[in-house]
Amino acid sequence: MTPEHTPFKEQPPDALGRFGQSVPYRMTVASTGPHQDVVALADQLLTAWLKQEGCEEPPPAAVTPGAERLRPGTRVLLDRDNGPLAEGPPPQSPAHGGRYTRRRLRTPVPHGTHQLTVTIATAASASAPPPAGSEGSTVADRQTWIRVEAEHLPTGAGVRPVGRVPVPDVARSLLALLDATDGPAVVGPLPRLVTPAGVDTLIDELCDPERRLPTVVASVPPAASVEAWLAETARPLMRHLSGLAVLYVLDHAALPLFNVALEYHKVYGGAVRTYLPEVDPASRHDGARHPVMPRHRIEEDVRRAASLIAREPRRAAAELPVPVPLAAVPVFRVPPEPKRTTGASPSARPGPPEATDLAEHQVRADELQRVRHSLYRSRRREHRLLAENDEQYAALRHVSAQVRVLSGRLCTVAGPDAVDRARLAADARAEEDGAPANFGELVGRFREFPLLEFTGDQKEALALDGQCSGAGWARLAWEGLTALQEYAAAAVRGEAHGDFKQWCEHTPAGCHHFPPRKAVRGESRTVESHAKWKRERMLPVPECVDSSRRAFMGAHLRIGGGRTAPRLHYLDDCSGSGRIYVGYIGLHLTNTRTN
Repeated sequence: MTPEHTPFKEQPPDALGRFGQSVPYRMTVASTGPHQDVVALADQLLTAWLKQEGCEEPPPAAVTPGAERLRPGTRVLLDRDNGPLAEGPPPQSPAHGGRYTRRRLRTPVPHGTHQLTVTIATAASASAPPPAGSEGSTVADRQTWIRVEAEHLPTGAGVRPVGRVPVPDVARSLLALLDATDGPAVVGPLPRLVTPAGVDTLIDELCDPERRLPTVVASVPPAASVEAWLAETARPLMRHLSGLAVLYVLDHAALPLFNVALEYHKVYGGAVRTYLPEVDPASRHDGARHPVMPRHRIEEDVRRAASLIAREPRRAAAELPVPVPLAAVPVFRVPPEPKRTTGASPSARPGPPEATDLAEHQVRADELQRVRHSLYRSRRREHRLLAENDEQYAALRHVSAQVRVLSGRLCTVAGPDAVDRARLAADARAEEDGAPANFGELVGRFREFPLLEFTGDQKEALALDGQCSGAGWARLAWEGLTALQEYAAAAVRGEAHGDFKQWCEHTPAGCHHFPPRKAVRGESRTVESHAKWKRERMLPVPECVDSSRRAFMGAHLRIGGGRTAPRLHYLDDCSGSGRIYVGYIGLHLTNTRTN
């Protein structure tokens, strides 16, 4: 079984930070524009922002290499430097005449300082081939790379930092005016509408091996107006993703074409899906790696959904190795401030850092880049291993199903009854079709379990398909239903020798094994004595079981982990009507942990 991933799991605001730090914003995009044009645009935007805040307009920056520090306003610092790209050890490559320009703006904010850094780097010529696993190529190195970083610097150790640093206005403005790209995709500040003519281009972008950023694709609800949904839902939902992901919205005509082409990576019904790099459209198992935000969760609270959907792109941006030209930018050297006519003497002002300090900072920066490359390679290896594990597990399930079918056929020589024949037929179909890929398919195939009856609300089960681990949950639920069917067949014959929990602990040879720790006999006394919580577990049953058509279903199967993990509640009535009634498949019902 593959580990369960919950990318949209609720976390503290600064969960992505370390040691109590805030979560920074980091945007890295490329442009085909000349280096000096991009620098002029960045300077223009920074100057406009400073003037809007009542600061002085800074003088034109020097063209010659060097660094300078300006104070355009009270407690406002503007550092500017430029020069040749440094040559460093791997994973950096020789710069071959490249250059960089950097702007660092520090402004006061409550409980600290806001720091905005804009770095622009261009390699003048193609560099040597990058080392294995590193980012960048000979084509990419000739591009102009832009990196915008925004972070909160707290004033002291006792000050609680902000959670997530918002997308800076400069980043949005740059994306709106700059032809920013990520591989073949255009990175813009707002989602773009995809029509049928653009579906093939979008699929090519998703499968492109040079793609670095996640791609977020939204579907429009069937009855909704595309323009209204785009303005009222899609844009507010993606407002935290500017510069961190490539954003798209499929119109009604493009949606079916997209889903037909990506059979295992569909998005529909108003859901939004985040496609991480290295999409494998032919792999069913790869689909579980790309998280889905379901429509109902978006409509419940768009602001919270926007915060959750931004977690994975922001984490990826923080961990992704920077391209070769940006990695070759030297560490920032604090320049001396201009002499003042009044105030402290020059000897009282701190001077630039010593060369040894700069060397130490550079070593740390190089080490951080190495760590990022190592983490990047580890994550790619993890994804490959998970996919291989899923494929091997599917093959094992296929062989196990064949063994059960063949074992059952051998038993037919002794004359199995009708129940056994139904079980064998269900096993044969399961062997042929395999486990369902989602809960929609699982609910539709309930007829394959002749002694099980689903009496619950299908909407609760179908909503699980919007979760990232939906495919894994559906497979585990299918295994539980298969074991319940085999138990029911034995119980009707009087051969179960206990309840389903005992059946799991002592599964007969040739039967499907379900983990005993995932089979729960009943709820706690606290839940049973709580009126509201008990009422949630009064689930539908036929009138032949209870005249009220409701029965308490405390017995359940764990088909996931965590507070909101799915549960399958059932009523064992094999001794009465000869059937098991499944009254609920969905997220964890309320108890002391979920309340």
